[in-house]
Amino acid sequence: MKIALDLFCCAGGVAKGLADAGWYVVGVDIEPQKNYPYAFIQADVMNISFANFGLVWASPPCQGYSDMQHAPAAKEHPRLIEPVRNKLIRAKTPYVIENVEGAAWALRNPVKLCGSMFGLGAQGCQLQRHRLFECSFPVEQPECQHEGPVIGVYGGHARKRAASAGGRGTRDVWEGGHRPAASEAMGIDWMTLNEMSQAIPPAFAEYIGRAALAASRPQLREAAE
Repeated sequence: MKIALDLFCCAGGVAKGLADAGWYVVGVDIEPQKNYPYAFIQADVMNISFANFGLVWASPPCQGYSDMQHAPAAKEHPRLIEPVRNKLIRAKTPYVIENVEGAAWALRNPVKLCGSMFGLGAQGCQLQRHRLFECSFPVEQPECQHEGPVIGVYGGHARKRAASAGGRGTRDVWEGGHRPAASEAMGIDWMTLNEMSQAIPPAFAEYIGRAALAASRPQLREAAE
């Protein structure tokens, strides 16, 4: 059985994608996650072993890397990419480290994924939601297919993004309300809006999870060393 460890798992956007790719998934988070759809352990991820898993996926908190870190009086947040990577390398474990575009400087040769690569969107708006993925195995870099108005899912709402971001305005009116629109755009039907605001679309994790399965064991082992 190919087991993937899902670190900083929150409500399970990554987990659903990895499961769809064929992995058995175990989530770990320091906070309880009542909506997590698979096996779950409540723990500090830095206090558990990463060894002996087929894949370890880590999504360290993004606040320390986001554009908001530069806002006046912004709260200081931990930056955990490097300590997590160091622990993964010591464990010789195939891995993925995911974060926001603002973390590009902290990630090694990341792949960028976008909702436009997977046809994601809702009610005539395209989900983009760029995220970066440092992978210890080969992953092909797709091309963004940006077009039309854009839906953003953040802050507990579904947003029609401004013209500068590819949208047609900022009027946040959706058929059925914000949650159905966000759920359709993200491909997630079990989370609250606040949980979706912190998630990545399962399609992203499925794409990378399939690449991990396609890579040979020697390739995975050598990349992790």
